[in-house]
Order: sequence, then structure tokens, then C-alpha cells
Amino acid sequence: MRLPRRKILQLAAGAAALPATSRFALAQSYPNKPVRFVVGFAAGGANDILARLFGEWLAERLGQPFIVENRVGASGNIAAEAVAKAAPDGYTLLFVNAPNAINATLYDKLNFNFATDIVPVGGIMRVPNIMEVTPALPVRTVPEFIAYAKANPEKLNMASAGIGTSIHVSGELFKMMTGIRMAHVPYRGSAPMLTDLMGGQVQVTFDNLPASIEFIRAGRLRPMAVTTATRSEALPDVPTIAQFVPGYEASAWFGIGAPRNTPPDVIATLNREVNAGLADPKIKAKLADLGGTIVPGSPADFGRLIASEIEKWAKVIKFANIKPE
Repeated sequence: MRLPRRKILQLAAGAAALPATSRFALAQSYPNKPVRFVVGFAAGGANDILARLFGEWLAERLGQPFIVENRVGASGNIAAEAVAKAAPDGYTLLFVNAPNAINATLYDKLNFNFATDIVPVGGIMRVPNIMEVTPALPVRTVPEFIAYAKANPEKLNMASAGIGTSIHVSGELFKMMTGIRMAHVPYRGSAPMLTDLMGGQVQVTFDNLPASIEFIRAGRLRPMAVTTATRSEALPDVPTIAQFVPGYEASAWFGIGAPRNTPPDVIATLNREVNAGLADPKIKAKLADLGGTIVPGSPADFGRLIASEIEKWAKVIKFANIKPE
């Protein structure tokens, strides 16, 4: 059977650029110098927390530092482009998350193609986003919030960690399904967003649970509901949005990617060690404490998750007419 030219190109793109002998030698010695772990969001947010956790794990397992580098801007595109254009040798990795899949539709003109220029290494976990409000807001349930928002159209500010983040589109999905109107206020990451939310400068957000959970436990933020279809084990008393808005579901997810043409043996080494981390009781306990559900598996498994998320959020972006900065 003769393969179409497009399929041949796809298969060629997935093959390593180095000869087999060189790839084997590289994998045997990998890593022999520090590895850059590029994160597209500010320190203190969920991405940064998880990248540092797994950077420490990989450093311990592989014997070289995994240096977290926060390259903030354009909802993660600056970091993704830096990795996409880096040498495909395993020494520059991307901490991949939901915004990368969202941006694939949100941005018409990028200097890279996330779906083809970044190859999946492995998933880490999925987490609910948490609909939470400043304690000064006089509401305690999702129905009360919806009623208050409808009585005060455009007077509530919905914060996010940036245009096109999972926090943003989760909020847009909520607005779309409830018919309420709120102004969107984008920040450069979760940390500054949460500071203003606790201070009352903005009133609501749909933050990634790991970045907010300690503030919720301390009573500095008021949880309304989680965005997943089922409750979070970390906050079992917090309902789901779907209990009040049938059919609503959203989540954040995290994993690791590498530049296209990174040798398959290097990808396999990283995937093996990431999955070992997900099986480690201490790591599992930390992820559970952050409200996450682990997503172990092969690079192909993670690739399928990414593809499904690109398709889902493309529909929301089109409906809400979301435009990049």
C-alpha cells in the first residue's frame, strides 16, 4: 500500500534525526550536563510548583540538575517557542499544560506549531480548577453567585492567569453556560492574580487547585465549586459546578514535552523516570495533597490527551470569540 505524502512526512518528523548508533550512545550517556526545564508561567503557580517537584525527582534519579526556568508571557507561548526552537537533544524540556493546547486554536500566527514542534514525553496529573471568590463577596454557593452576577451585570471582575489559560477558558465556559456577564481581568500568572483576589481587587477566578488550595484551607479564599465532573478528594466538601450547571466540566492538566526530533531513547528515559515518580508513594501523596489525579502512561497516551484537549477548547474559543492579547 502506498502511503500519502502527508503521512510519510508525519512519520519522518517523528523519527530521530541522528543515526541509530549515535542515538543509542546519547541515551546511554543522557544526561551528562544540566537540563533546562522551561515553565511558561510565574513562580508560585501550579505549573511552577509541579515543575520544581518533578525537576527535583528527575535530578535525583538521573544525576544531573534539572533547572526550572520561568519564561513568562503570551499564555505560555514564549516558553513553548523557546523549547520548540531549542536543540533536540533532551537538554531543554517544556512543562506542558492546558494553555498549550488552548493556544493551538487561540493564536492564528505563531512562530511554531505546538502540535508538531513539541513531542509528548509523558503526563503528570490532571487537577480540577476551583471556582473561588474573595471572602468579601456576599455569596456562598454557585446559585447565589449566579443570582448576584445577574443582578450586577458587568460589575464583577473575573480574574485569570492570562488570556487562553485553562483558568480563563473555564470561566468563559461558565459564563457561556449560565448567561452571566463579567469583565475578564488577565494576570501574568496565578500568584499575582491570587494576591489581588484575596485583596478584593477582583472577585472571582477559576484557578488551578494546586496554587489555591492552601489559601482555601487558611480561609483566605472562599471555594464555590470544582470544575471537574466529580468532587476532589482534597476538598470533599466542595461541590462540583455540574451540580448546579448540568454538563459543565473542565480541568487543568500537566506533563512534559521536548523539541521535535529529540531522540526516542531520550524520550523513553524521561518517560520511564516520570512514571517512576508517579508510582513513588511520597510523590503520589504530594500530588494528592494538591488535589491532583495522576495520569501515568506512554508518550502516545499523553499525545492523545493533548489532541482531545485541543479539539474541546477550540469549540469554546470559537463560541466565546476569545482573542489573544
